[in-house]
Amino acid sequence: MSGAPYPGIGPTRTMYAALHGELELHPWWDPATASEDAYSLFYKRSSAMGWLENPGFWGMNDAAFELDSESQPPRVAWFQVGLTEPIPKDRPLPVHPFLVCIDDVIGRIGTLRLEAVRILLPEWSFSAPSSGIPSVSGLEPDWFADGDPRQRSAIRVTLDGGEDPSIQAAAPEMLQRIQSSYQDVYRCDSFSLAEDDAVLLPNTPVGLWRETEQHLVTFYGTLAEWSLDALGWLAAFLAHIAFVHGVSRPLMLTAAREGE
Repeated sequence: MSGAPYPGIGPTRTMYAALHGELELHPWWDPATASEDAYSLFYKRSSAMGWLENPGFWGMNDAAFELDSESQPPRVAWFQVGLTEPIPKDRPLPVHPFLVCIDDVIGRIGTLRLEAVRILLPEWSFSAPSSGIPSVSGLEPDWFADGDPRQRSAIRVTLDGGEDPSIQAAAPEMLQRIQSSYQDVYRCDSFSLAEDDAVLLPNTPVGLWRETEQHLVTFYGTLAEWSLDALGWLAAFLAHIAFVHGVSRPLMLTAAREGE
């Protein structure tokens, strides 16, 4: 199953990820004759890993290997799921396993040169913990500790709060929290509220996000590696810190390497 995103699904309980760049298919994988598509591959992989509903994290909406050359850089694939269970206060949004699963699916059909990623982070449905801390169980930074330091990448990450301005009000405290956190996966140097500094990719599916009334914050820093694995960790990390500092509405995260 592929095509337009699932009708009637909005941002409240939806996770969506779009990959932008170049996708070189394996010589043996022909989409015209393949027995699997993005939906079936993602379904089977997330089921095998125990991430599909009953009792996993999400239920399937839709997915597609779909070239969209109107986006720059081009969008080559997108995936959309709906969260099936409330997220406990001491656990992150399951965006890290979401992107790891996507990475596995992409690796099955080809090689991705990722230039940018756009991720819809759903809203939190409970009050923030009074002593919220930036590191919660399930966000383990040591996985990246022994990586090749030459793989560190300068990146720009924009968080869009849509019509909700709370992300801009939270930005100064978020920067302080990131800089004081006990992790070395993501080092953040500064932020900007200027629209001209934002990472913006057009053509988000209709019904998922409004491209108007944007309240944007762009963070500048370095990531341990430019990979969907590290980007999934970063998205969960930033979502949690934003939540701790009063942001409970959905956010659209867009990340790109500096210089791309």
